[in-house]
Formats: sequence, C-alpha cells, structure tokens
Amino acid sequence: MRRYAFLIFVALAFAAMAVAILVRAASDGGDEQGGGWGGRATPVAVHTVDVTGFADIVEALGTARANESVTITAKVSDVIARLEFDSGDQVEAGQILVELADAEEAAGLSEARATLRETARDVERIRDLTERGVAPRSRLDEAVAANERARARVNAIEARVADRIIRAPFSGVVGLRNVSVGELVRPGDVIAQLDDASVIKLDFTVPERFLAVIEPGLSVSAVSAAFPDDVFDGVVDQVDTRIDPATRAVTVRAIIDNADGRIRPGMLMTVEMRRAERDQTAVPGSAIVRFQDDTFVFVVEESERGARAVRRDVQLGQRKNGVVEVIAGLEPGEVVVAEGVHRVRDGGVVQLPQGVESGRGGAASGPVSSAGGA
Repeated sequence: MRRYAFLIFVALAFAAMAVAILVRAASDGGDEQGGGWGGRATPVAVHTVDVTGFADIVEALGTARANESVTITAKVSDVIARLEFDSGDQVEAGQILVELADAEEAAGLSEARATLRETARDVERIRDLTERGVAPRSRLDEAVAANERARARVNAIEARVADRIIRAPFSGVVGLRNVSVGELVRPGDVIAQLDDASVIKLDFTVPERFLAVIEPGLSVSAVSAAFPDDVFDGVVDQVDTRIDPATRAVTVRAIIDNADGRIRPGMLMTVEMRRAERDQTAVPGSAIVRFQDDTFVFVVEESERGARAVRRDVQLGQRKNGVVEVIAGLEPGEVVVAEGVHRVRDGGVVQLPQGVESGRGGAASGPVSSAGGA
C-alpha cells in the first residue's frame, strides 16, 4: 500500500512540474510579444539623442614660469647705500633699485675728470704753437696721447661707478627683499627676484607618442589648485627639439596671458590640449548595452501596439561626464532607452514616462525623461 502511495505522490509531483513549465513557456511567449513582465509593456526611462561637443584631449602636469625672470645681485663687493624698492613693487625697465657706496670711486672720478680737462687745454695750446711753427709736431702728438689716456681713465672709473648702481633690466614685479641699507653684499648675493609675469610660460612634458599631434598654435587650457573653478586658456608656443632619452617624453611650452597676475611662477598646473574638436551625437552611458563583441542601444519606435524598443548597433567614441559619443548608428532627435535596458527585448513594447508620446519616424514627441545626464 505504501508503495502505491509513493508512486502516486511521484506522479503528482511530475504533473505539477509539467504544469509549471507550460505556464512559464506561455509567460515567455507573452513576453516575446509584449516586451516582458507577462505580456505587459516594460516601463523605461528614455533620452532624446542630442549633439555634444567632443575633442581629443591630451592631459599633462606643467610648471608655470615667468615670461622674464632674473636674480638681482651685485657685480662688486660693497656696502648698500640706498634701496629704491621694497618687496612686491612694480618697477620699470632702467629704474634704479640699489646704490652701493661709491665715495672712493667718486673721488677718483673727480680727479680723472680734472686731469682730462687739463690735458685737453694742453692739446689746444700746443696745437696753436705747432700751427705757428713754434713747437714741434712730436710735442703735439704727446699731448694728444696724454689726453686720450686721461679720457680712458675717466671711462674706466665711470664704469666702476655704474657697477655700483643696480637697475631693473626689464619691467616687472620685485619679489621679497633680502637685504637692508648698510649691509655688505658680494657678487652672487641675492638681493631680490624680479619677474615679468604678465605672460606665463607653462612648461609640461608629454609622451613622445603624442609628438605627431602637437604643434605650435594648438589651444590649451590649464587649472590650478589655487583657482580650481577657473580655467586659463593659452596656446602651444614651442615644442622642444629633443626628447628625454630617460623618460621618452618631450617638453612643450604654452603661452598663457596673465594680465591679472593670478598665476604665479612656480605654480603646478593641470594642462589639457584639445584637438579635433567636433560636435557629435551622444547618449548617456546607461543606454549602452555590450554583449560579446556587439555594442548597441534600444531605439524607441512607433508601432501599432505602441512604443517598441528596437535594437540598434552603434559605434562609440569618447566618454565625457557620463555621456558617450556615438560615431555611427544614431541621429539627433531619436529616442533611446536610457534606464531599464536590462528588462527590454528587441521589438518589445515599452511604457514611456508620463507625458511622452510616440511620434513618427521612430522618435518620440513631448517631454522626455532623461537618464544618465547629457
């Protein structure tokens, strides 16, 4: 009796399994016709294909340098007599910055000038005598030679005096002052730094594989940690003639206008070089489906039963801010499934967000729910 009961139980279990399989098959058939969820339309979020700007971008880290920069120092050893600048001053080319003590040179210069005047008078007197035949020609030659020696001595002392006056070689901003009046300075001692930062030279390195696409005139943009919300635009000015054999990188110099003086020499900046700028169709990254070697999206098209999701193979380009460039396969204005793609089947009916209606030619009209960000 127990044996028969067991057989009946087994038969009922198999029958139940068969019924479940048939129900599942019927449900799957409904999904194929209706798009999923037991024959009902699949709710999705959609996005209207639009056009977004893209570019090929090369990124690098660069160091800002002044257009002109020099260390102010003395040519001779002496005591500072006067300082004509202070830290942070804007100075003009040729402006006196420092004067060193020159009492001894000044006295020597006065003596040399007096000697020069005296020899000049001797030349005039002896020339008059020579023209009248009273003095020989050789005496005039000696007087002229003495006058020339005196003039040379004056020039030499004037040069030594000029070495004690330090002038700005170009217009710019003086950095921190490192000396005081009365301090003894020697050649090489740093008095201050002078920078012309009205234009910034931004030097950065890029791998040699980018050498073919980098050329003077290419636009660049740079940002710094000091001004994270500001973008500084410039252009490539020069590409170094040599590649570093250790790093296999080439140094590129860009020029950035710095009239407002916000960029300081020595700043570390992130640089972007943009080329092949273009406007291209784009979709959110969430709309992209990848299966094996295929990449596709689901385009919403009009049908007799309502909106349907139709698979469309696409060719992708760059990704930017959650948006993917579509090189081929889509046209602006078409509507794609942006969320819920894992529930959608090719040809399945989809339920559009409220307020979105199917239109002609495979697009939807009316407000569209955008997913993934454009």
